[in-house]
Amino acid sequence: MLEDKIPPMKPSKVMPLHIKMLIGFLLGTAVGLIAHFMAPDAPITHGLVYYLATPIRTIFLNLLFMLVLPLMFSALVLGVAELGDIASLGRLGWRTLIYTAVLTGIAVVIGILMVNLVQPGIGIDPAVLEKTMSTGQAKASEIANSGSQISGMQFLLNIVPKNVLVAATDDRQKLGVMFFALMFGIGLVLTQTPATQRFKEFLQGVFEISMRLIGLVIRTAPYAVAFMMFGLTAEFGWELLLTLGWFALTVVLALAMHMFIVLPLWVKFVGKMSPLRFFRDSEEALLTAFATASSTATLPVTLRVAEENLKLPRKVARFVLTIGASANHHGTALFEGVTVLFLAQAFGVNLDLPTQFLVLGLCIMGGIGTAGVPAGSLPVIAMICGIIGVPPEGIGIILGVDRFLDMCRTSLNVTGDLATAVVVSAKTSEAEVPDVIPVSSTHG
Repeated sequence: MLEDKIPPMKPSKVMPLHIKMLIGFLLGTAVGLIAHFMAPDAPITHGLVYYLATPIRTIFLNLLFMLVLPLMFSALVLGVAELGDIASLGRLGWRTLIYTAVLTGIAVVIGILMVNLVQPGIGIDPAVLEKTMSTGQAKASEIANSGSQISGMQFLLNIVPKNVLVAATDDRQKLGVMFFALMFGIGLVLTQTPATQRFKEFLQGVFEISMRLIGLVIRTAPYAVAFMMFGLTAEFGWELLLTLGWFALTVVLALAMHMFIVLPLWVKFVGKMSPLRFFRDSEEALLTAFATASSTATLPVTLRVAEENLKLPRKVARFVLTIGASANHHGTALFEGVTVLFLAQAFGVNLDLPTQFLVLGLCIMGGIGTAGVPAGSLPVIAMICGIIGVPPEGIGIILGVDRFLDMCRTSLNVTGDLATAVVVSAKTSEAEVPDVIPVSSTHG
C-alpha cells in the first residue's frame, strides 16, 4: 500500500530550555561586552540599557515575585499533607522524616560553610548592585535597613503572626506565613473529612496553576537573561562575570562535597551498602535528573533503579522515594542557603550566627515548598531574602548561571532520595510499611 511506502515523519526536536538559556547568556554577554569596550558612553548604549534591558528584567522578576505567596502557601501545605498521614504511618513515616531533615540540614550547613569560606559576594562593586536593582532600589533599601535592625530573638518571636493577612503583605513577616502554612498542613492531616479532602484538592489546583504560570514565565527566561547580561556587561564589562563564576564554583563545590563525601558515608555506614555499587546502579537516575532538572519527572526512573538495580524492598522504595520527590530536596536547600548568603555578602548585610541558623531552618522548610520547574527555587530565595533584610531583587544577578546549577542540584536531590531509601530499607522491615502508598505531589 502507498501508506507503507511513506517514511514516518520524524518528531520535531524542540531546543531544551537550558540550551536556550545558555545561548541567551552568551549572546547577551557578547553583545554587552562589545558595547562596553566600543561605545560605553554612547547614547544608544544607555538607551538600550535603561529603556529596554532594565524594564524587561524588572518585569520578569516581578512576575516571579507575584507568584510567591500562592505558590509557597499551597506547596508547603500540600508538602506537609503528603508527609502526613504521619500519625498512622508510624515509625516508617517518622524515620523517613528525621533522615530527610538531618541530611537536608547537613547539606545546608555545608553550603553555609562554603560561602563563608569562599565569600563569593565580597568583591562586587556597590555601583553594580545599584544598577541591577534599578527601579526596586528604594524598596530594597527599606527592606535591608529594617531587616538589619531586627534581632535573632525578634525573628523567632515573629514566627507566629497575629494576623496572617498582614504578615503576607510585609516582607519581614513572611516567616509567619510559612509557619501558618505548616500549621495548616498539620491540621489538614489531622482532620480527615470529605470537606478537607475537597479543600486539599482546591490547594492542589492553586499549586498547579501557580506552577504552570511560573512555567510560562520561565519560558521567557532566555530572553530575560540575554537582556540582563547585556545590561550588566554593557555597563560594567567582564568584572561581574568573575563574581558569577566564583558564585557558581561555590555552589558546585558544596554540592560535590555533599554528594561525594556525605552521602557515600551515609550509605556505607548507615545503609550498609557499598558507595561504588550505589553510584554505579544509580547512574541512570542521576543522568536523567541532570538532563530534566526535575526530580518529579525523574521519579519513574528513580523507582525502577531502586527496585531493579539497588534491589530495595518494593514497598519501602516506593514509599520513601514518593515522599522524597515532594520534600527531600538536599541540593535545592543547599543552593538556597548559598545564594542567600552570597546576596547578603554582595549587599553588605551582616548576618550574625543566630541569623545564619535562621537561614538554615528557612532553607530546610523552603525545600519542601520549592516548585519542580526550572528556577523554581528563586521565589523561595526571594522570600528568605526579604525575611532577613537582603534585597530580594538581587536574585537577578544569578539568573545567568541558575539553569546549569538547577541541573546540578536536581542530581543531588535524586541522589539524596535514593540514599535515604537505602538507609530506610536497611532499618525497616516490609511489615512496617503501610499498604497505601501516598500519591506524589508535583514538587521537583
